[in-house]
This record gives sequence, C-alpha cells and structure tokens, in this order.
Amino acid sequence: MMIESIAAISRWAQLVANLILFGSCIFLVMTSNQNSILKNPWIAKLEMLFPKLSLVVLIGLVGILATTTGQATGISSDAWQPAAWFEIVKETRMGHLWVVRVLTSIIMLLVFLYILRLERIKWHYVLGAIVSALPLIAGSLVSHSAAEEISFVSIFPYALHILLAGAWFGALPTFLLIVSTSRKNETNNSVFNRVSIDGLKQFSKTALLIMLAIVATGVIIANRMVEEDYHALVASSYGWVLNIKLALLAIILLIAYQARSKWLPLFTTVNNPEKTERGSQLLWKWVRVEFVLAIFLVLFATILANTIPAKHAIIDNWPYPFRLSVDATWDEANVQLLFWSGLTLFLIGLGVAWYAVSNRWEMKRRILIPMLLIVLSLAIALPPLAIDAYPETYRSTPVPFDVISISNGAALYAKNCVSCHGPQGKGNGILAKAFNPPPADLLTEPHTARHTAGDFFHWLTYGIKNRGMPGFSGSLSEEDRWDVVNYMHGMSRGYQGRLLNPKVMPEKPSLGPPIFPYFAHDGSSGVIKDFRQNNNVLLVLFSWPQSQERLLELTEIYDRLKKLDTIVLAVPMGNLSKQVLAEITENIPFPVVTEGAREITDSYVLYRRTLTHPDILGEGNIPDHLEFLIDRFGYLRARWIPSVDELKWSDISLLTQQLSQLNQEGEILPPPKDHVH
Repeated sequence: MMIESIAAISRWAQLVANLILFGSCIFLVMTSNQNSILKNPWIAKLEMLFPKLSLVVLIGLVGILATTTGQATGISSDAWQPAAWFEIVKETRMGHLWVVRVLTSIIMLLVFLYILRLERIKWHYVLGAIVSALPLIAGSLVSHSAAEEISFVSIFPYALHILLAGAWFGALPTFLLIVSTSRKNETNNSVFNRVSIDGLKQFSKTALLIMLAIVATGVIIANRMVEEDYHALVASSYGWVLNIKLALLAIILLIAYQARSKWLPLFTTVNNPEKTERGSQLLWKWVRVEFVLAIFLVLFATILANTIPAKHAIIDNWPYPFRLSVDATWDEANVQLLFWSGLTLFLIGLGVAWYAVSNRWEMKRRILIPMLLIVLSLAIALPPLAIDAYPETYRSTPVPFDVISISNGAALYAKNCVSCHGPQGKGNGILAKAFNPPPADLLTEPHTARHTAGDFFHWLTYGIKNRGMPGFSGSLSEEDRWDVVNYMHGMSRGYQGRLLNPKVMPEKPSLGPPIFPYFAHDGSSGVIKDFRQNNNVLLVLFSWPQSQERLLELTEIYDRLKKLDTIVLAVPMGNLSKQVLAEITENIPFPVVTEGAREITDSYVLYRRTLTHPDILGEGNIPDHLEFLIDRFGYLRARWIPSVDELKWSDISLLTQQLSQLNQEGEILPPPKDHVH
C-alpha cells in the first residue's frame, strides 16, 4: 500500500510541477507583447520557481522508477535498490521511456537555469515552453493510449490534451501572482499594474478556447478507454474516478465562467477603486479555490492514467437492478416518443439555464428552474430505455465463442431446451403451447442480440419467474451453461448471416465466425486465428462422394488461390474411414481436417440460412456442401451453398474476383472478439 501511495504522489507531484512550468511560460508568451510587462516584480518571483519546479519533476521521476521497480518485480524492497532500478531501465520499454523523460527534464532544468541569467525577452519564454513540453509529451508515451499502440493517431490526442491542460492549469499560479501583486500594490506603479491586468484579460479570452479544446480531447480519450462498455462508467474504478474528475471539472468551469464574465471585469474597472477592490477580492478568493480544485483534478487524472480502462474492467457483479438499453427497447410502443420528448425538454432546460445566467436571474430561480426541467426530462426519457439487469449481466464469459463450446452447447440445448424452444430455437417446441406467454424466439427475433450473455447465463442458472422456465444450476455446470449461451448466440448470428451470399459486400465486415483449432491429414495444425493479417481462409465443409468434383476443382486452382493469399481448409461433414480419407487426400494439396471436424461442422452449419431459404421450421435441412470465405482480419464475408445459390464459386473467375476485392481492403474494424457479450 505504501508503494502505491508513493507512486501516486510521485506521478502527481512531477505532473503538477511540469504543468505549471509549461503553463507559466505559455502565459508569458501570450501576454508579453509589451516589454513593460516583463519588468513586473511578480515575474521575478515566478522565474525563481522554475528551477525548483524542474527539480520536483526530476525527483518525481525517480520516485516513479523506484515504485515501478518494486511493483514490476513483486519485491517491495527492490523499490529502494538502485541495482534493481538499473535492470528495469535496461530491460523494459517503460525503462527506456523513463530515460527519455529524465533526459528531457534535465534539459528543461538547464534551460531554465540559463534563462535566469539573461535579460527577460519573449523568446526566452518560448524556449521555456518548448523544453517544458518535452517531458509532458514523453510522458504521453506511457499512457493507456500508447500501451495499446505507439502511433501518431493514438498518442496525439493524449499529448495535446495534456499540453492544453498545462496551458490552462499551469497559468493559474501566474494569474494569482498578478492579482496578489496588484492587491498589495507592490510596484506602486500604475503602468506596471495596468499592463499586467491587460495580460490577464488577454489570457482570459484565450482560456475559454483552451478549455473547450481540453473537453474535446478528453472526450476522444475517454471514448477510446470506454469504447462500447459505457456501463463500466458506473460500475468500475475507472468509471468512478472519471466521474469524480468530471465533477471537479464542472465546478472549475463554473468558477472560470464567473471569473471571466463578472469578477475580472470588476477587477479591471478604470477609475473605480471600490469595484476594483471587490473584483480583486473575488478573484483572489475563487481563483485560489479553482487552483486547489485543479490540483485535485490533476491528482485524479494521474490515478485515472494508472487504472484499468473501463473497456478492460471485469464487472462480475452489476450493482443495479436495471440497465439502459436502446437495442432492447427502441422498437417498443411509445419508447421513441418519450425519449425524443425528454431530449427536447433537456435541451430546453439547458437553454433556460443559459438565458437565466445571461439575464442575471436571482440565484434560486437561476438554479432551480433549469434543474427542475433537466430532472423532469431525464425522468421522461430514461425509464422507457430501462430493462431488468442481474448481477451477472456484464460478466465476461470465461468460455470463448469457439466451435468446441458451441458443439457442446448444441448437445445440451437438444437435451434440455428443445421441448420448449424448439429444435432451432424458434420458440415452437412441443410444450410451447402450454406456456402463456410462449417461450422466447431465440432465432428470428433479435432477442439474443438485445440481451447480454450474462442475462442468459442468469436465466439458465435461476430460471425466469412467471414464465415457467426452470433454472439449471443443479443439472448443468457453470461451464455447460456458458456453452449453451454460446450456442444460442451461434444460432442468432447464423440467422443474421442469411444476408451472406457468394459476393462480398465491399467494406462491410460485420460477422465474427466461431474460432476453432484444427489438426489436418498432412500433419499441420493450428487455430483459425493464426491466419489473421496474412491470409484469407476458404473454409470448405464437404460430404463424400457428393463433393468429389468440387474438391478436384479446388485442387486444380489451389496455386492461383495461394497467389491471392488464400488458404483452403477442408472439413468433412461426416465420419470418414481411414481408407476413404486416404483416397480423398491422396492428391489434395491443402489441409483436410481430421480432428475437430465434427465441432466445426456443428457450428458452421448454423450459418446455412439464406434469404430465399430461411430454413426455420422443423429440424432444419443441412446442405451437403458449404463454403465460407473468411477475410484476413477474421470476419466472415461470403458464403456459397451449391444447392441454393444461383451464383457459383465453381466459376473460378467469380471466386478470384471476390478474393482480389478482399485483398484490396484495409483493416476496417478491430478483429472480432473471442467472447460474446
């Protein structure tokens, strides 16, 4: 615990010091167009802080290295062993980046020591801003964004965000120095005071744009760290720290608005000592409050930077009895009407708040009326989007969405669920008529897609009250229940896949197929994911001897397929004797799967449905031959069923055209996730 505390303090102290250095220099650059401002005594006080703050940055970096060493090795005493520090610096990426941060900080210290010896001119502060920006930019290379990908696109928003924060936060001490100097009338020179105050006004105008840019870059960064897991904002450490940070930012923005619109104009009033004194008092009081809150804001920002991002947070126990879901509720009666009505009222509430502030309503009316409208708008818009939730709702599935799990789930579904939900999940089992309402349609209705895997796991575990569905915690193990969940998602995705056909839809990857391991007749083995980034996969599910002619065609064109970065995996759809397998594989140049074929078949036949042949009644009809085209990024992009499709991949030019098209596409989406959600 002590190491974590020292680590947090070290990160916080060096960041605060670095931000003040950068922000102070930016302030001086922005306001020093008139040389007379550089003769003010408060600048001498500020400059004397620069080397000291640079030393704080260096000491903080040493603290970061020490605590990181203890955490990385798992031996607390290593935090105090320079030899262990050296190993971290020498052997790890973090250590290499730490060296960069230290070197840039030393350069910063030397530059500020050099500036102190020179006459004050604007370009010295430009140099100071540049060198104090370097450690901040280097620090962005150890952020969450950089941990996922070192690239300009990933790092630039974070680096820009931290520099903008420095331009605002780092300028606050300078702001306070000017107000303090003016209050004490230390210069006894009205020209010096007036020039300094003009500098404050100039900075205040720019600060609004800076704050808007901080908010914009913050939204970009937060969205990357959350992605689609917005529920984690109210159920994870990252989410709660972010919420506290946003609450502090809201208070700071309110103070900044008051300072800019009311107190600074009072402070800068000409020939009215009373108003000037009043403005001075308010600015001195509230900008100090803003600065203290900003220090805490930076503290929470450093904590946030070292907390597991929301998108990676494990939420095993959802604490609320409901969740908001547009997907599950949007098509229900009156939901859209209520949502848009609530949103309209919310915007009206914001408009009233702006009008109240602009027209200086009394404080009670200014706060209560907009707040009442906003609360009422939320009460109208949000409840229609709410659905039941359970402790398991956002639990990450421990079992991957693979063919082994789906095949096992299919067997368990046939044994325990068919009598009610039907052989294909249509909700038309032999006992379905005995239920009111009837069992859910897990196939053609978007029921499965609208609920989380955790929802289904909860229902399989405890049943559904008043629906007649029993719980299976006593008869199915936890892993078996997750297998059934995977099978239901496989059915649902398979029905979505009825839009597939032999032609690739350009730039439209969407379906992530089940992953699988395989062992082939030629001794090759692996996992389907092994081909990502390198090869397309033509997955051929075949029957013997019905598919004999097609296998011969693929043999003849295999060299052409390889030139198009495509490999063929052939999967027998039934049991083959050793003699038949030897006959089939005698002249085939591509792998024929010998182990795992049944599981692959059980899973991929779920993707057999087409728009013209939905195949949703009875037991279903399994074609003798199916082929699937999986692109090099892991997405199922096309499918050919010889007995159904008019376009034929036996037309080799059509097949090669689809492969050429896929090879021209870049990565559009991240690879499909291995687990359902």
